[in-house]
Amino acid sequence: MTYVVTENCIRCKYMDCVEVCPVDCFYVGETMLVIAPDECIDCGVCEPECPAAAIKPDTEAGTEGWVAFNAKYAALWPNVTEKSDPPADAKDWDGAPGKLEAAFGAADPAIA
Repeated sequence: MTYVVTENCIRCKYMDCVEVCPVDCFYVGETMLVIAPDECIDCGVCEPECPAAAIKPDTEAGTEGWVAFNAKYAALWPNVTEKSDPPADAKDWDGAPGKLEAAFGAADPAIA
């Protein structure tokens, strides 16, 4: 099992999760964070820290494609170990529909 960052992180990017991760397995892109699945130790401390409830265990229904998505972008984006301020409009984006397609173009077929 691993934890994954899902669509609701897009444009919210609160980063509270980064501070509590004991293995520094978060990676940061322009609009969101991802977890490197092969680095995550499944401790789960990040999940309750996410104000947007965007972190889920990969055993939860609907997360199947998010493991591949997180792995793909963790390989491309830099590792992040310190929290920074969220975007000024993060609360406006929390729960907004269609963020994946808006941020990444056509939705990844594995996630859709």
